[in-house]
Amino acid sequence: MDIRAGGAAVGLGEGTGTASAAGAVTDSDNKVAEVTSRDRRPVVFGAGTVENVPAPDREAPPPAPPPARSRTPDGDTGRMKLSRPVSWFLLAFGVWSWVIWVTFVKNLIEDGSGLAFDDGHPTAYFWVHLLLAVVSFVLGTVIGVIGLRGLRALRRNS
Repeated sequence: MDIRAGGAAVGLGEGTGTASAAGAVTDSDNKVAEVTSRDRRPVVFGAGTVENVPAPDREAPPPAPPPARSRTPDGDTGRMKLSRPVSWFLLAFGVWSWVIWVTFVKNLIEDGSGLAFDDGHPTAYFWVHLLLAVVSFVLGTVIGVIGLRGLRALRRNS
């Protein structure tokens, strides 16, 4: 049983809401579909939209190539310029790395807790932390050199 609006119970095969045998659509639904398809309004596209939509009788236009960059003869796109505050920050970071990681390695070598050395022999703790310190020291040095070069370039240009 199916309950319709208005509270009337309609059984299978009865009433206006019964599905037709062809496609399970009611007669009233068919009438609505006919009216809406007959009264359909044309779709309005924005400016230039129709040209971008491929039609069955024409092929889609080829994609536009990417914009050309001005490159130097060696293929570089030009020199990068760092601002004065960024250059100072990078240089300060490099100096900070020297202070922190050199101090860390000194403390690691003089470790008295037994973590870094076992009976005078370095432990895995020592090697892992030494590797961490060396990599961080090298990266800090490279970053500091970039900052120093940025400051030198700013002095030359001003």
